[in-house]
Amino acid sequence: MRKIHPVRLLITLGVSVLLLLLLFLALLVSDRLLSFHHQLQQAPAWLAWGLLGGLALLALSMGYVLVRLLRPAKRMPVPPQPSEAPSREQLESRLASAREAQLDTRMAEQELARLERRREAGQIHVALFGDISSGKSSLIKALLPDAEASIEVTGGTTREIQEYRWTSPAGDQLVLTDMPGLDEPGRAKDGWVRDEALRAHLVVYVCEGDLTRSHVEELVRLQELNKPLILALNKIDRLQPAELQQIKARLHEQMGQLGLAEVAAISAGGRQTVIRILPDGREKEEIRLLPPQVDALTQAIQRQIDGDAQSLEQLRDSAVFVLVSRQLDQALAAHRQAQADKLVSSYARKAMVGAVAAMTPGTDILIQGYLASQLVKALSQLYEVPVRKVDIELLLELVQRYVKGHITLVMAIAGNALKAFPGVGTLAGGILHAVAYGALFEALGRGVAASLASRGELHPLQAAKQFKESFGEDLKASSQRYAKLALEEIRRAGRSE
Repeated sequence: MRKIHPVRLLITLGVSVLLLLLLFLALLVSDRLLSFHHQLQQAPAWLAWGLLGGLALLALSMGYVLVRLLRPAKRMPVPPQPSEAPSREQLESRLASAREAQLDTRMAEQELARLERRREAGQIHVALFGDISSGKSSLIKALLPDAEASIEVTGGTTREIQEYRWTSPAGDQLVLTDMPGLDEPGRAKDGWVRDEALRAHLVVYVCEGDLTRSHVEELVRLQELNKPLILALNKIDRLQPAELQQIKARLHEQMGQLGLAEVAAISAGGRQTVIRILPDGREKEEIRLLPPQVDALTQAIQRQIDGDAQSLEQLRDSAVFVLVSRQLDQALAAHRQAQADKLVSSYARKAMVGAVAAMTPGTDILIQGYLASQLVKALSQLYEVPVRKVDIELLLELVQRYVKGHITLVMAIAGNALKAFPGVGTLAGGILHAVAYGALFEALGRGVAASLASRGELHPLQAAKQFKESFGEDLKASSQRYAKLALEEIRRAGRSE
């Protein structure tokens, strides 16, 4: 006889007891429910419905509480994660490939050369970053009384990047970079101002109050590159003590959410107009010089330097490597755009010539369908995007639907373009179609190229949308250009006959 293992016997007994308890509980609940049902039948209708309503309300309340308890907690703001910077070896490899592809690598090479010069100089670069009129130039004057910085009442006086040498109280050699303020009219300089901030070891972001949404966005861009930051709250002499404490508390909270902690409350000094009451009761305006209060900033800068100078150097290099990588991306994008323009012009001319040469009605449509497919394939190959036949077919179908709905407009614009050449009339049956095809192919090519450049894939709906936008903007100008080319092609063909 097979002997039963003691553990298995205990498990069997435990399961049996649990089943008996469940059975007992089910019988007890059933008995209570039946008893409750019987009592409800005996009770007045208003009491029965009142009890049922109360139970229903209690069940809904319990369900609401359970949903609130089980719902995921609201996420707190998460500090941005540092972007992964390429290594020097990866950049050199990309540069070599870019040169082989005949890209314009001058900006990237100049950036790396500038980095080498700064390494050899061994100085700490500190960039003063911030909005227009936030007091950056005045701050330079407060830190370096003998420096010649441009300081005016009107905003935006710093027109170019200016560098000032400064020896910190601890004897470190620093270069303070005073840059034009962000958000100037036109914002033409914002890009290279941000680039200069990336080249620095340390960024001092100067503000004069609460951080706006644009301020936070700028700080996030820098923090994504793990750029050491100090927030300098300037012009504190204009604030009451209670107001200053409130602003500092809010700034510390905002900086903490970004993973930053260094906030320095300062005043760059300046002038203040006050009204003095004379002994005879008359009022007199006086201008008083306000002493600068910058010790908090100098101490914060020194703490960053003393913390880990080697780390500052590595972080600066990483930020510059990211900048060089972006410059190579821009060079590649510019190269592809130039090549795309050549491809589009070439296929548009082929489409125009095909329409002029078509002798049998309908054959020009066959020619254009083949050329359109080849144009999309050529652009996809240029942007290194895999392309599927079904996507090309869907794109061309969407484009054809749109053109059919606007064919009258297309032919009218093509006809108007031909009127610029006296004596043309109906010189050749295919010339009107030739002009229209040339303009349409140019719009198609530009739409596909824009979609591939922005999305990194051939998305038929997006490419068709880009085609419509390009079609609406450039149809008149491109029709005039292809009218001239069509006439030249007809005259050339006539001479060859």
